[in-house]
Amino acid sequence: MSVWTPSAPCTPRACIEQRGGTTALPRALVRIGAVVALMLAGIALSPFGRRIPAAWVRRWCRWIVRAAGVRVRITGADVPAGGLLLVANHISWLDIPLLAAVRPARMLAKSDIRDWPVAGPLAARGGALFIDRNRLRALPGTVARIADALRAGQAVGVFPEGSTWCGRAQGSFRRAVFQAALDAHVPVQPVRLRYRIAGAPSTAPAFIGEDSLLASVWRVAMTRGLVAEVEIHEAIPADTHPDRRTLAQAAQPTTSPQPTWPHAVLLTHPRSPQDAPKPRPRPAEATAPHP
Repeated sequence: MSVWTPSAPCTPRACIEQRGGTTALPRALVRIGAVVALMLAGIALSPFGRRIPAAWVRRWCRWIVRAAGVRVRITGADVPAGGLLLVANHISWLDIPLLAAVRPARMLAKSDIRDWPVAGPLAARGGALFIDRNRLRALPGTVARIADALRAGQAVGVFPEGSTWCGRAQGSFRRAVFQAALDAHVPVQPVRLRYRIAGAPSTAPAFIGEDSLLASVWRVAMTRGLVAEVEIHEAIPADTHPDRRTLAQAAQPTTSPQPTWPHAVLLTHPRSPQDAPKPRPRPAEATAPHP
């Protein structure tokens, strides 16, 4: 076991509960086909890189999740521009497009993903930063590359737990990646991800243990009524914490955030940012800062 990638105790047999109903087989096949088609479209368009508007990328990421039969609910704080370290808990392969739906980012990914069909080429062309989990000596170089990207004004997305968890439990955020935010003097944007069916927590989307990617994708496509909840916490300025340990502790979401304004976007169909509800003015007593 590497220091960078601790193992989670979660396993499909012990943790995954198939709550709620299942969808019809033809619809599940259509969902998987739609997900693959959208990812292939992303590979085809990836050479255009930064010329694609960020709003289009966010919409495309939401379409991937929606094509899998999962509705998306996004709540919380606004996301700043410029260099930004996006960090989130890690449950499912769905987490990657969900985090990019908050803000398009270069993802930190394990080197094994390069060999995945469809997803591997998409990650490589999308500018993913790869890390060899079996070589701890490679970690300082990876942190330096992340810091360089942050200094260049890019967003970098990371799952600091280092492993996927089932969602009923979570791991501690590892510290190393937060050194990149300190070195680049950029804020950290914490995001909390949850999956629910009819308001109750669901482990169906979890991609854990010896579970295969195909099995996980199939389980999601066959599950009816899944909702992905994305809670955006307030960005944390790096210079407010003296070291990476305290910054990592501050960035790990443990409770629901108090949103700066009450926007909750439930995407039953892909929509543009212009379709989102506009912020409404609130009384002065309701504008207290976050705890």
